[in-house]
Amino acid sequence: MGRLGVLLLNLGGPDKLEDVRPFLYNLFSDPEIIRLPSPLLQAPLAWLISTLRAKKSQENYKKIGGGSPLRRITEAQGQALRSQLQQQTGHDVNVYIGMRYWNPFTEEAIAQIKRDKIEELVVLPLYPQFSISTTGSSFRLLDRIWQRDPELQKIKYTVVPSWYDNAGYLQAMANLIATKLDQVKNPSEAYIFFSAHGVPVSYIEEAGDPYQKEIETCAALIMQKLNRSNPYKLAYQSRVGPVEWLQPYTDVAIVELAEQGVKELVVVPISFVSEHIETLEEIDMEYREIAEHAGIETFARVSAPDTDPTFIQALADIVTKALSDRPIAFAETIQPQKNTKLYPQERWEWGMTQSAEVWNGRLAMIGFLILLLELWLGRGQIFQ
Repeated sequence: MGRLGVLLLNLGGPDKLEDVRPFLYNLFSDPEIIRLPSPLLQAPLAWLISTLRAKKSQENYKKIGGGSPLRRITEAQGQALRSQLQQQTGHDVNVYIGMRYWNPFTEEAIAQIKRDKIEELVVLPLYPQFSISTTGSSFRLLDRIWQRDPELQKIKYTVVPSWYDNAGYLQAMANLIATKLDQVKNPSEAYIFFSAHGVPVSYIEEAGDPYQKEIETCAALIMQKLNRSNPYKLAYQSRVGPVEWLQPYTDVAIVELAEQGVKELVVVPISFVSEHIETLEEIDMEYREIAEHAGIETFARVSAPDTDPTFIQALADIVTKALSDRPIAFAETIQPQKNTKLYPQERWEWGMTQSAEVWNGRLAMIGFLILLLELWLGRGQIFQ
């Protein structure tokens, strides 16, 4: 085995309040986040959105200490993973952190990988479920970097597209749920409520994103591991803008459960493996308030895995398995045969074709004005 490296991919988050606006600009500059028919529109729209949302986002970050803990937690996960891999393999392993939209950027991690003369690399997204807006965006970036760098092409690498069904990860989640469940008043009756980050329905129906299927399967598999008779529900949070997102929406589903007489919720952030703005502020503060007003008496939130030993062991097992399996290239995960296409890839056609109708609808002025109103009011969060 040559010099081994593991590249952990994550979204990134602003470390301090002054980072919020440039972080949002980077986020919305990505065509996998907001899909437009022309790349010329991307930068102006990203500037507008980041400007309109900066103040509201800063207020939210103030509530959780003035910045995102994501970098600190991800680095701790990397250190724990390195120790576990060295213990398992007996080899020195370098673990790198590559954030998509903030420091340390993916490009910085790749530069360090080159300096360290890594010979074999496993690329592991810290997103259990694949989505074109998370894992797909990072793989697209890495594919571009690899294509133009002959030195990188000498590295033997493999990617892990998703790992939502990994037994160790499922067990870690089941353990965390069981711990919280046993702390509530009626453990056998509490409703287990999975909340996942949402994506627009168009990602699923038009782009073939497997995210919804993987999330639904993941929730069912976790419940099997948990092996308890509690009822459960899966909902989606963080929608923004006038387009339809995956439903049921978390805030709406909470109220509906309260109306059905549910008194105890054990809330599970299923698509997140680290504490950050969407767990610490959106779930713990916004959704908790909605639940209390709706009549929910117990709102018990399950911790994100962070550096949980069972979870770190699962990541180590995923890396070890990836090294023994057939290598998977970036391009394999983003090609049409996977039924997943990343935007902008649609061929533009004139006339009332299906493609033209879709884009005309997306660019309708009324929709654009509604989007600006949503952003100005600061409703919803998207990967903040």
